[in-house]
Amino acid sequence: MAFIGSFLQYLIIFVILAVIAVAGVFAGKALRARKDAKELETGRENKEA
Repeated sequence: MAFIGSFLQYLIIFVILAVIAVAGVFAGKALRARKDAKELETGRENKEA
């Protein structure tokens, strides 16, 4: 019984850390896309001026 409890504890911790990692990847991707769009927009303004 102790083995099952310990296993479930580590499984829950693993799932929580995996969710945090996936959220970080999506947040990083969104931030990078926003930065690239801003740089592209700024680049267009500099070329037109």
